[in-house]
Amino acid sequence: MASLTYLWQHRAKFAVGSKKFYRAWGKRLLSYAELRKRNRNRLRLIAAGAQIHETAEIGEVTLEGNKRCLTIGDFTFIGKVTIALHCAVRIGNRVCINDGVQILSASHDVLDPKWRLTKGEIVIEDYAWIGTGAFILPGVCIGRGAVVGAGAVVSKSVAPGAIVVGNPAKPISKSRCKTFDYNPCEFLAANRAWLLG
Repeated sequence: MASLTYLWQHRAKFAVGSKKFYRAWGKRLLSYAELRKRNRNRLRLIAAGAQIHETAEIGEVTLEGNKRCLTIGDFTFIGKVTIALHCAVRIGNRVCINDGVQILSASHDVLDPKWRLTKGEIVIEDYAWIGTGAFILPGVCIGRGAVVGAGAVVSKSVAPGAIVVGNPAKPISKSRCKTFDYNPCEFLAANRAWLLG
């Protein structure tokens, strides 16, 4: 939702001079620097070749490799994340990726005497949530609505709705609901100032 145009068009409106009007505009002015920073981050990556929807929120992302390999869907939030782009990384809609996550689309084969690089596309489907400090390794698909716990190391694909934790990441007995209707970008203070006042 970082697009200023989107926020302006969908802003909460209050009677000029009312208490709510001044409170909303006060919040908007105080959070404007944060909003501009995320906009600049997104636009910088798009200029480098990444395909990022205008409503995606991009924090302090470190990208290594070919930026054209990155695709990010609408209303997706990405915090302070490192992504190694040796192969395609496709992130769906309404995904939340917390700070400290590392997404690695390549690694070295420890069983190969020449220690060759192995690559694998990474897909993170809609409504997935990747917890703080998790590692996503090459060739992994995180299914729709799946949750990767904080600090988990994911070396195998995660089924839709599954919740995985640990190193290596393993599913727990609980799973998420089947239907989702939320937008992780709505929880950011700068966006709330515009949308709710």
